[in-house]
Amino acid sequence: MPTKSLHIPTADGQADALAAFPDGGERHPGVLLYMDAFGVRPVLREMARELAEHGYYVLVPNLFYRHGPAPVIDLPEHIGQEIRPAVFAQLMPLIETHTVERALSDADAYLRFLTTQPEVSPRPVAVIGYCMGADVAMRTAADHPGQVAALAGFHPSPLVTDAPGSPHRLVSKMTAQVHLGLAENDMPPKAVSELNQALDAAGVDYTCEIYPGTVHGFTMSDTDAFNPSALQRHWDRLLPLLESALADR
Repeated sequence: MPTKSLHIPTADGQADALAAFPDGGERHPGVLLYMDAFGVRPVLREMARELAEHGYYVLVPNLFYRHGPAPVIDLPEHIGQEIRPAVFAQLMPLIETHTVERALSDADAYLRFLTTQPEVSPRPVAVIGYCMGADVAMRTAADHPGQVAALAGFHPSPLVTDAPGSPHRLVSKMTAQVHLGLAENDMPPKAVSELNQALDAAGVDYTCEIYPGTVHGFTMSDTDAFNPSALQRHWDRLLPLLESALADR
């Protein structure tokens, strides 16, 4: 399964990225995959490859490109609980400067790049996000309803806040089919209920589940949060969503 390194022109420079796609000279549905807070690293490369094996062109941009190419900070092979505080001390300044305005500006550039690649079919795409990437994915889907046909978010950062621009307040703009896979500790029950009410009121075709026995980060095999059965559940939800939303469009 080929992968290649790319640079995506943005309003603020060049975002480094990786792409994984089938090697056959054909065109495939596009998928924009947003990283978690730990960034683009081997585990995300492998997830992109696995998704590409199912017939998709998967683009994984480095959201922190303004601070340097991935990996922006040095990460160990396994991110255990004992080193998380030190890692997040380095990550928080990067996360805090990744504002909504920057995220949406970058999303424009990522989608423009993805949809003009010769290996990508001329049809709507999917957007997938993990952790902070789920927030960005929801905003991308809301800001580009004609281009995003499928949205998936896993162990998301808070999607219900008091802010006027909270992700749950944007769902009325989306036309994508949606799956949200939450860890047990991602959001309190009241927030989950409010999120579901917003999706219902907007008439969104969605599923929203709390994956049992999970903690935040359950898909990432290089962390202590990893849960193999939950990762499989993630694939069991994600692949049918993509097939339904992107097939024959």
